[in-house]
Amino acid sequence: MKIHTKNRNVAIIGIGQTSFSSHKEDQNQVEMVQEAVIKALADAGLKIGDIDCIVHGNMELFEMQFAPNLWHSLGTGSYGKDEYRITTGGTTGATLVCAADNLVASGLYNTVLAIGMEKLQEGNTTGGITNMADPLWFRNLQTGALTGTTAQEMIDEFGDERAKRAAMRYRIMMDKHAMLNPRAHRRFGLEYSQMEDLMANSPPLVGELRLIHMCSQSDGACAMIFTSEEKVKQGTKNPPVWIRDHIQVHREETIPNLFGFNKPEVTHHYAARTLFARNGIQDPVAYFDVFEMYDPSAWWAVDWLREFFLLKGDEHLRMLEAGDFDLDGRIPINPSGGVIASNPIGATAMLRPAEAALQIRGDAGGHQIKKEVRHALASGFGGTFWTVLMMLEKELGWQEVNHD
Repeated sequence: MKIHTKNRNVAIIGIGQTSFSSHKEDQNQVEMVQEAVIKALADAGLKIGDIDCIVHGNMELFEMQFAPNLWHSLGTGSYGKDEYRITTGGTTGATLVCAADNLVASGLYNTVLAIGMEKLQEGNTTGGITNMADPLWFRNLQTGALTGTTAQEMIDEFGDERAKRAAMRYRIMMDKHAMLNPRAHRRFGLEYSQMEDLMANSPPLVGELRLIHMCSQSDGACAMIFTSEEKVKQGTKNPPVWIRDHIQVHREETIPNLFGFNKPEVTHHYAARTLFARNGIQDPVAYFDVFEMYDPSAWWAVDWLREFFLLKGDEHLRMLEAGDFDLDGRIPINPSGGVIASNPIGATAMLRPAEAALQIRGDAGGHQIKKEVRHALASGFGGTFWTVLMMLEKELGWQEVNHD
């Protein structure tokens, strides 16, 4: 059986990012979006007239600006063009990438510009989250995005000391990566020698979830340009990065049972198992060269590594402890610093494939990993157990592979 194929192969040919910070007082939303768009067009060597369609997304309830894409048209270049607006929670940026890929693969458009953004200083993120949840059936979400459940589950499974050290080791590793990324929001210069102090003294949020573990809220935007294989053959400024496949999975109906005894199958594990099976990937740790993972906290990140890589027992902890996820390890995780370092929510999940694509191109700058990157994995995550997982490739060679 031939592995997963598409109607038309689609490549990422342009990437533009702003810097990310807690406040962007020098820019309004339009100006911030325009900066990312201009950078993406310059990266691709294109003009706005070369774009057939715009896909735009953010969490509008966080800034409380209705239909912001209409205002943003001054910066997106969407005037006179077809435009789609998408919001799927924390996964918005990754959903934008999937939609852009599908629009080009379908043949409806040849070249699509996707834009994810958030200016969280202008709204109330926790207020938005808590007010969209039913106060009776969804009371477990009334803390907003904060839950300490995963931390306690890890402590119960692996012991207090080992679990806490694993979460803090991951957090310090992310900061070390972020320190190499000039666009990252939070760059503290943490050292592993500070582990004991951080474990004991970082302010607690919920249970063992502490402030140092958690992502922040950031302002910023990301833009990406997608085009067809036919267009690539006509010549592109940068080497194309091919979107091999992606999957979206969510289990919203089980949210009220998040803390029940019969916890539903984690969507990350289902998405990974399904995506890898239909692409003939038997050993994801060996196959992928880098993974840009949506990691809203250090506790969740450590737990999710087991789910995404289909690992058993404490294998993910052993890999973390051995340095396998470091920048020069077997499978580097988030060379960019991840969500913990920068979290402009509507763009956050788009930064994952954008950064993975830069790694494949060898254009990540100071946080470029040393080994050649040919196969990359990227994920997004949203509040209702919504997982997006996608595979990026340096070459189109996977189409020639068959499996039973």
